[in-house]
Amino acid sequence: MSIDLTARARRTRHAVATSSLPEPFQAGLRRERWLTTLLLALTALMTLAFVLRPVSLTLAPVVPLVVAAGLFLHAARMYVVFAAVAAGMLVTSLNAPAPPVTLAAIAVVMLLMLAVERRRMRAGIPQEVGVSILTDLRAQLERQAQVGDDLPAGWHLDSSVRAAHGEALSGDFLLTHRSEDDLLEVLLVDVAGKGLQTGTRSLMLSGAFSGLLGSTPPEGLLAAANRYLVRQSWPDGYATAVHLALDLGTGDYSLASAGHPAAMHHHAGAGRWQERSDARGVMLGVLDSGLVSYERVSGRLERGDALLLYSDGMIESPELDLGQGMDRMLGAADRVVACEPGAGEAAQICDFACAGEDDDRTTVLLRRE
Repeated sequence: MSIDLTARARRTRHAVATSSLPEPFQAGLRRERWLTTLLLALTALMTLAFVLRPVSLTLAPVVPLVVAAGLFLHAARMYVVFAAVAAGMLVTSLNAPAPPVTLAAIAVVMLLMLAVERRRMRAGIPQEVGVSILTDLRAQLERQAQVGDDLPAGWHLDSSVRAAHGEALSGDFLLTHRSEDDLLEVLLVDVAGKGLQTGTRSLMLSGAFSGLLGSTPPEGLLAAANRYLVRQSWPDGYATAVHLALDLGTGDYSLASAGHPAAMHHHAGAGRWQERSDARGVMLGVLDSGLVSYERVSGRLERGDALLLYSDGMIESPELDLGQGMDRMLGAADRVVACEPGAGEAAQICDFACAGEDDDRTTVLLRRE
């Protein structure tokens, strides 16, 4: 008795490779196998029905099978279903010739699905893997912005980041870092543009800037971020940013801005907001760092004070001027800071964004009791 060791080794390698995939990937592969089996069974039933009752082939039973295979399967499994559908059409046409227009329409749908698959696989990442990677990156970005539960007593940090039109990714991103000596750093960045391309750039920049945050002195952070963005040489590759460095022991803070809307400091004693427009700087990615500087301005958060950071989607709108947009945002912020600190404060302010769903909106509210 002979044993095919090569075939056995190949099957073993495949099993090991499959079992080593993360559970979401394995679940996706299992779904594809079940869907492939279902589509092949439906194709066989469709062919049998046309053979037992010879009638001219129509689009109604065929197109859903082709579209489902094109959208939810990839590579070999999609081709297998397409081949089965084509074979079924051939058998059906032998019993009752189908109109040429119907055959042409089905062929066009198949070609469109093949084009979608080719574009989807151009990066060499299967659909299920790509979705999982995107989900993981998005979750990681959200985790990078959360330090609210790690702050000492008396401090509260809340944030809300919303993408335009409910997109999966936002051009705004938020990074936070707390050092061992109780220095809290917050970096809010607004990447130019909207949509998926801006969202992917935002993901890339968030990874690069998170490496700078905490490892670069606050006074050199925006200059380092600018150098990185200039090296990318992206068309329209610029961004605005505001960076906060806060001493959690004393309440002293410093701010630097790169073309970003001015931070707002709420003085509890006076009951008013101070616009920190004295923190100015050129947008990131526009000029080499040798030609620009990002001067920092200082202040102190006393007990009861608050600091509000936000993106331009909060105050800019074609229907309102900047003054009206600012009044609208600060009116919502006044109602929030008049209450005890709690979760969801930034989201309440974000609800009053002037841009609505037409732009990315971000608010960051830092309060000291």
